[in-house]
Amino acid sequence: MKERLREVDANLLLSLHALLEERNLTHAGERMTMSQSAMSSALTRLRRHFGDELLVRSGRGFDLSPLAERLRPAVAEAVEAAEALLGTQREFDAASSTRRFGVSMSEYAMTVLAEPLIRLMGEQAPGCSVALDTLDAHGAQLETQLMRRDLIIGPLGYEFPGHTQPVFTDHLVCIVSRGHPRLTGGALTLADLAAMPHAVAAFTAAGEHKRPLEIELERQGIADRTVLVQVTSLLTLPFAVGGTEMCAFVPSRLARRCLGILDLAIAETPLATVGITEAAHWHPGREKDPGVAWLRRLLHEVAVAVEDDVTEPA
Repeated sequence: MKERLREVDANLLLSLHALLEERNLTHAGERMTMSQSAMSSALTRLRRHFGDELLVRSGRGFDLSPLAERLRPAVAEAVEAAEALLGTQREFDAASSTRRFGVSMSEYAMTVLAEPLIRLMGEQAPGCSVALDTLDAHGAQLETQLMRRDLIIGPLGYEFPGHTQPVFTDHLVCIVSRGHPRLTGGALTLADLAAMPHAVAAFTAAGEHKRPLEIELERQGIADRTVLVQVTSLLTLPFAVGGTEMCAFVPSRLARRCLGILDLAIAETPLATVGITEAAHWHPGREKDPGVAWLRRLLHEVAVAVEDDVTEPA
């Protein structure tokens, strides 16, 4: 065993970790600050060492081989142990760091947090940057995304893996076209909601969990509402509703931004207020990472400002 270990470049462990998490030569190379050709060379050496393809071509991307799937948790543990032993997770100095953070957010969270987060990061850590992408709505991919990113930010209550920190709250409101024929004094009745067609956004990461709105509708006897339009993005719901006889329930911050642009109105309903919480989630292996700890504190500062900046729609 010792002889075989001497034959292995220890840097290959980090390359293997990046490849198993990213499943992409280019992304793994960026993570390791290596060229694609250098990462391809590392993969070749790893394949020779394990006698296995590890990454198997699938369409335009790669899937992990069965052996690679089995190796992934052990490799993650080995990298974490090596970092703890060698002290690579040293103190993080925001003022001098040039670290590039990776953060995935729900599209709604991005509309609320992206601008203040980037602005505050520029003030406190001018050499740092952040790579933002959208949260994968497919539950099967969430664990992989959590391993790849420093933080993911999405709705609380869907049993996302990892550690969790609430970021900001909001509540759902019902939007309809301004001047909708069913509006009476700016309100809709339960009978209206039962009879009207609805537009909804699919969130496949929810799995079998009922969302709070669905629970409230069932409580009010509207278990079988008519869903006329289903979209994949929460941000497109107001555009789907505008100029139609449909209604949709969206976060109040999103609604306020769209009222004037799309000629929409917020309708009062007899439903109890349905609150939502967007939360940060991170892999347990990043719990003691000083940079990620700093980013979570920065996010808390942003969240405080966001919660204070709540205005009623015109």
